Amino acid sequence: MPYRHPLLTARMLVTIDRFSGGRVTLGAGVGWLREEFEALGADHARRGRATDEALEVFKAVCAGGEVSYLGETTRFDPVHSNPGSVQRPHPPILVGGVSDPALRRVVRHGDGWLAVALDRPMLTERLAALRRLAADAGRDPGSLDLAFKIFIAPGKARPGPWGGRDIGSGSPDEILGDLRMILDAGIGTVIVRYRGDDAEAQKREMERFAAEVVPRL
Repeated sequence: MPYRHPLLTARMLVTIDRFSGGRVTLGAGVGWLREEFEALGADHARRGRATDEALEVFKAVCAGGEVSYLGETTRFDPVHSNPGSVQRPHPPILVGGVSDPALRRVVRHGDGWLAVALDRPMLTERLAALRRLAADAGRDPGSLDLAFKIFIAPGKARPGPWGGRDIGSGSPDEILGDLRMILDAGIGTVIVRYRGDDAEAQKREMERFAAEVVPRL
């Protein structure tokens, strides 16, 4: 979210929501790679606050009409932004990240959580933390949408970022077990992606995933 002016980001998303007939979901993250922030002239140290304010601007633009904002990282005088979003009060917001600040952002600003590349112990612990934070804030933990992005690599076991095998990689049986673990944890949406820039390799992996894993799920 901090990579673009939040007013521009919000207006772009609302326009897409209009063109698509209300089929946009915002996946919001703070970013992490310092070099990208430096290249874009963005403040890496204040990326969390910038994301919070960007989400507030997004909600205001979705309402339509006159919008202004006076924050720590974002300030602009009143402008007219019409029409508002098709989805009301705004398109769904899934907040990404696994840290405590990210989970608090889910509870404060989001409609749900977007998890990425967590193994079973970490997913279990982070879900428990999210539900605890939601309850403490007076939100029903069951009202939060839960999504998980998994990178698929059939036949190629990769080391995971948290140790052990990276989930989504390995044999079809291992990938099937990963998906069942995610769904059993109460995740309602699974987003499947592929790593690398070899289009033919990705095509083969997609075909194998579709043939050897999906029918058994």
